Amino acid sequence: MSDPHSEVIALLQPRAVYSKRISGAGRWGVRYADFGQPSFCVVLSGSCRLAVDGEEGVTLEAGDFVLLPSTPGFVLSGFEPVTPLDIDPKQGAASAGEVRHGTRGGQPDVRLLGGYFVFDSPDAALLVSLLPTLVHVRGAERLSVLVRLVGEESMERRSGRELVLTRLVEVLLIEALRSTPGDSAPPGLLRGLADARLAQAMRQMHGDPARAWTMAQLARKAALSRSAFFDRFTRAVGLPPMEYLLAWRMALAKKLLRSQDASIAEVAEHVGYGSASTFSTAFSRHVGLPPSRYAREG
Repeated sequence: MSDPHSEVIALLQPRAVYSKRISGAGRWGVRYADFGQPSFCVVLSGSCRLAVDGEEGVTLEAGDFVLLPSTPGFVLSGFEPVTPLDIDPKQGAASAGEVRHGTRGGQPDVRLLGGYFVFDSPDAALLVSLLPTLVHVRGAERLSVLVRLVGEESMERRSGRELVLTRLVEVLLIEALRSTPGDSAPPGLLRGLADARLAQAMRQMHGDPARAWTMAQLARKAALSRSAFFDRFTRAVGLPPMEYLLAWRMALAKKLLRSQDASIAEVAEHVGYGSASTFSTAFSRHVGLPPSRYAREG
């Protein structure tokens, strides 16, 4: 059975990790501007507050893990009222040493390991839109271990560093998503997979994108009527079923066109089109470029 979590992460193509240690003591607060790239942190000790734009504020405690797939603006602070200091996350992102906020010297009230990476996928915006704005996981030791490994590897200059970081981040992202309760997530991939009936249809779409799926067939996989399946899928995932299937096929096609020596006809067959011409028409309409030109410009 196909695993959509793994497939989405693989298509996102995460790479280039940067990380640093951050600590805070006394009265402190910092506001990070909208960054746009995915970021993460794990609380190594102590506690603090996190307020992400558009989300309710949360208290972070030792062992907590946070993932922001698109990193909107946010405030990180202690628990005393304070006017936060503005920080541009694009400046000094990979600075060495620990960054201290608030009272200098002495034991901090909180210590975190934070970092960011980038998604190389041309469909990153689409795929990220299927993920929650804020992923907050408590008490997942596996995530803490993975983040520490990422931090150590990113600060070293050993052979194979980029490959190791890529694999670690892929595992980290998959672990974070499967540790997040999908039934409380906003519309998107996690909410859809948390619904046992919809998950059956989604795994079929991911597992066999070349099949000429119809609404009726997918509804049967979910053991629902067509109308009930359409409504339930659209509410849970945020896209109608056939629109989701088209977006997934086109994301796969983009990857194949740019990463493999495959003909247009072979790509068309792989993503469910009976001929290169029908695929080219659909691809051009969806992407804005014919597949041959898209492959050349990659």
